Amino acid sequence: MSPTVTTSSEANGNVSAATARAAAKAAAVAEATGPQPVTMAKALNTALADAMQADSTVLVFGEDVGQLGGVFRITDGLMATFGEQRCFDTPLAESGIVGMAVGMAMNGMRPVIEMQFDAFAYPAFQQIISHVAKMHNRTRGRLKLPLVIRVPYAGGIGGVEHHCDSSESYYAHTPGLKVFTPATVSDAYRMLREAIDSDDPVVFMEAKKLYWSKDQVDLEALRREHDGLSDGGSGTHAQRTEGRAVVARTGTDATLITYGPSVPTAMAAAAAAAEEGRSLEVVDVRSIVPLDDETITASVRKTGRAVVIAEAPGFASISSEIVARIQERCFHYLAAPVRRVTGFDIPYPAPKLEHYYLPSVDRILDAVDDLQWED
Repeated sequence: MSPTVTTSSEANGNVSAATARAAAKAAAVAEATGPQPVTMAKALNTALADAMQADSTVLVFGEDVGQLGGVFRITDGLMATFGEQRCFDTPLAESGIVGMAVGMAMNGMRPVIEMQFDAFAYPAFQQIISHVAKMHNRTRGRLKLPLVIRVPYAGGIGGVEHHCDSSESYYAHTPGLKVFTPATVSDAYRMLREAIDSDDPVVFMEAKKLYWSKDQVDLEALRREHDGLSDGGSGTHAQRTEGRAVVARTGTDATLITYGPSVPTAMAAAAAAAEEGRSLEVVDVRSIVPLDDETITASVRKTGRAVVIAEAPGFASISSEIVARIQERCFHYLAAPVRRVTGFDIPYPAPKLEHYYLPSVDRILDAVDDLQWED
């Protein structure tokens, strides 16, 4: 709860208005330090603002990101703070947005662009696949492309088709692109700052249904952590998130492997399993490309069983790739075939039906029960 600050008239007349204002400022500063309830949207907004403050070459642009602050308000206040030259609205032309960002990145800028919804990015595929992903290789390393493409993706918000696609596999299949997808508030800040710092293009997948998830987060501590990483790691024990999965919950009986929007569902399934006496480990992939095989396989070798969970359709997907890698690297450790819980191989359904389509706690526990337990 915020401290109450009274004015001189409200007190005994001995406290001046200047003193009251100073007290209010001190209270605001005190409230802003230490862990506070922070949404993922706020963490992403803060990461953008901090990156723009730290580096004048960072630009933010896209459809409605300026005056409106973005459909999901992730860019709220950036135009007012940094001006229309550094945060601005564009025409409704995704291919043009990406093409302009490519030219800027080739000439020393660090553009961060927003694709308003996942499926809205498809008109820009020619630019992303043919130019964004290949420019560094095409020029034999002479041209870097420090570009971040933010993509709000996946379902769970009651949206219709063209607004709830899980398109991560398209990007992950394309050599030359990094693909990140945070599932926690802290990782949202960390991973977006790292993406903006990267000299290679990053497709930054943001799960829409997690935008308003909250956690106790110390944003100032995250700033210091990032500054420590940026200056070579002095003064911090933090590790980069790129290419590093994280064990979100430890367990011994089976491993649930997931990322982005499905992480909270997997955590809920693990909690429900614990009440039934079964210990499930949860691995949050975080960085789809590059992928952390080491953390995933170490967990599966420990538990001997695995379920891979994702909202995207299962055919030719990220979940398929993870299963294949587990089979190749952990075959002799497995007590049962690896199972998957994914979206169905159909176009995204109408809002009233999406709860049947999305991975659920019950579907995950059913898959766990199918892991050939001897009891």
